[in-house]
Amino acid sequence: MDIAAVANATILGFLEGLTEFIPVSSTGHILLAGHFLGFHSKAGTFEVLIQLGAVLAVLSVYFAKIWQLVVTLPSSPRSRHFVTGVLLAFLPAAIVGAFAHDFIKTVLFESPTTICVALLVGGIILLLIDRRTVTPIHTEITDYPLSLCLKIGLFQCLAMIPGTSRSGATIAGALLMGTDKRSAAEFSFFLAMPTMAGAFALDLYKNRNVLSADDLSLIVIGFAVSFVVALFVVKYLLDFVSRHGFAPFAWWRIAVGSLGLVALGIWG
Repeated sequence: MDIAAVANATILGFLEGLTEFIPVSSTGHILLAGHFLGFHSKAGTFEVLIQLGAVLAVLSVYFAKIWQLVVTLPSSPRSRHFVTGVLLAFLPAAIVGAFAHDFIKTVLFESPTTICVALLVGGIILLLIDRRTVTPIHTEITDYPLSLCLKIGLFQCLAMIPGTSRSGATIAGALLMGTDKRSAAEFSFFLAMPTMAGAFALDLYKNRNVLSADDLSLIVIGFAVSFVVALFVVKYLLDFVSRHGFAPFAWWRIAVGSLGLVALGIWG
């Protein structure tokens, strides 16, 4: 394992932690950066497995709330309602991901142009949604109707296309169906836990026989860096969204997608 590989793993881990929970597509950023850095992991496992570091960051920040849900689950209808809602939202992506896993990894992960276009188009859509002036109907994630949770889960399936953004798809879907910006972002945090843990388990199982010791070492580095960076993002994102909305992220997407297309045209 050389210094260049360690540096690349650190850079990509930083990008993962920075972008996983904001609607700009962490996978899209990592795949684009890896393309221009010349970093290629076996079967795209690095890009998927380091996401668990970001999941653990959410668990750390929301541990008290999660523990309260676990403790009150047998006695609290509200807790059971919320947990059921998260699981319903997770279900569509679990089904699509299981059946389309190989296509996603071998076709969609290998198309930087597709990623750039998805970033650009998604940014424009997010900007339009953010500028809507409507009165929210749903403002508390524990009270989201189960039907709303399922619909948000269907939107999450759009994120199977790298560059779309898992958080972006879920947040956009939630906003279109009457949630406020803060609760949409918070629900996306909770939905990320089963979704990303499931993706981690599936990818690790499918590629368990092709990973070397060096591969695992790089994954650990990326995992650790993404955990530390994501801690800061999760702690401060909701307040940022409450003050500024999602327009800054929309412009970020548009800029990265446009620059990526220009760079691909120059360097390929």
